[in-house]
Amino acid sequence: MNRDSNVYTILYASVMVVLVAVLLAFTSESLRSRQKLNEDTDRRQQILRSIHVSVSGDETEARYGELIRETYLVNDAGEKTEGDAFAIDVVKAFEQHTYPVFVANVDGQTKYVLALRGKGLWGAIWGYISLDDDRNTVFGTDFSHSGETPGLGAEIATTAFTAQFGGKHVFRDGVFRSIAVVKPGRSSQGQDYVDGISGGTLTSNGVNDMLLTSLGYYTAFLKSK
Repeated sequence: MNRDSNVYTILYASVMVVLVAVLLAFTSESLRSRQKLNEDTDRRQQILRSIHVSVSGDETEARYGELIRETYLVNDAGEKTEGDAFAIDVVKAFEQHTYPVFVANVDGQTKYVLALRGKGLWGAIWGYISLDDDRNTVFGTDFSHSGETPGLGAEIATTAFTAQFGGKHVFRDGVFRSIAVVKPGRSSQGQDYVDGISGGTLTSNGVNDMLLTSLGYYTAFLKSK
């Protein structure tokens, strides 16, 4: 075949495209199990951080198995329903009106870990919040994000921000109030609140909305204690 012809060029390009596509597909498939393992490890670490436990990757699965004693999904009525609380995609779970619950035992005390999902300035934000056995008092939180601004909105993932939530309450006088995220120096009437991120107002607002919406899904479960 004439290598200078258009036919040769088209055939050569087509073969190369197919070979590259096959190679990429093979690489993606071969790495899928490792990617899933990394995702599961990261999720377990987030859940553990919400109960003030930080571990390395190698320790994660064992520590999670030691502290998380039960997992299940609940529906809008606060009743247990079918499904895997860990494996299910939280966004899809919320859309299906099922909500993951992780029950931890920390120094002999029961903690309920609930999933949170929301939207920040540049993309998704998410996290976990743990409550004491009264299903009202916050024990700990852990937040993460897909692309908030470093030094500004990204500060929601720091201990300086998450530590503020400890001891706050999601109910007042038996009524769900959530926890407000306000501009530093301001307050919120009728509910517990924490200071937002200076210079990260839109991300702080995203966390505020995430807490209000996500915790709102769990209201019946939290009242059923």
